Amino acid sequence: MSRIGKHPVPVPAGTTVSVEGQTIRAKGKLGELSAVLHDAVAVSMEDGKVVVKPREMDRQGRSLWGTSRTMVANIVKGVSEGFTERLEINGVGYRASLDGSVLNLQLGYSHDIKYAVPKEIKVVVETPTSIQISGADKQRVGQLASEIRAFRLPEPYKGKGVKYAGETIRRKEGKKK
Repeated sequence: MSRIGKHPVPVPAGTTVSVEGQTIRAKGKLGELSAVLHDAVAVSMEDGKVVVKPREMDRQGRSLWGTSRTMVANIVKGVSEGFTERLEINGVGYRASLDGSVLNLQLGYSHDIKYAVPKEIKVVVETPTSIQISGADKQRVGQLASEIRAFRLPEPYKGKGVKYAGETIRRKEGKKK
C-alpha cells in the first residue's frame, strides 16, 4: 500500500480544483495548471480534498498511485504558494544580470551567455552571484534551474561554477609537489 498515495490532498482557501475524468485542473492566485493522470488511478473530490486511488491493486496501479498523488499535490501547491529554486555563482568574474526577460550570465567563457526566460517563470537576480527562480509549475522551475546550472557545472577543485543554494560540492585535493 502506498504511504504517500493514501493521504488526500487538501485544497487551500482561494484555490479551486476541478476533476473531469482523468484531467485535473487547479486555479489559484498564481495561475492555472492542469494535468492528465494515468488510467490506472482514479481521482475524485471528497470533502474539499482530492483523493487518488488505484483502480486495481495490480503492479501498475500501485506504482502510479503515489506518483499521481504527488503530481496533484504539486499542482495544488504551485497555484497557491508556488515553488522557488535558488542558484549561487562562485568564481572570480562570474556574475549574472537581468535585462528585461533575458538573463545575462558571465561564467568565464569568451562570450556572455544570454538566456531567454519564459513568461510564466519569474527570475530575480538578488546579487550578481545569486539567482532566484520562482513559478507555479514545479517541473518548469526545476528544469530552468537545471539548464542554467548546466552552463557551468561546479568543478571539484576550486568549486567554481553555478550550484544550487545549499548544495555541497565534494572537493578534491590538488596537485602535490
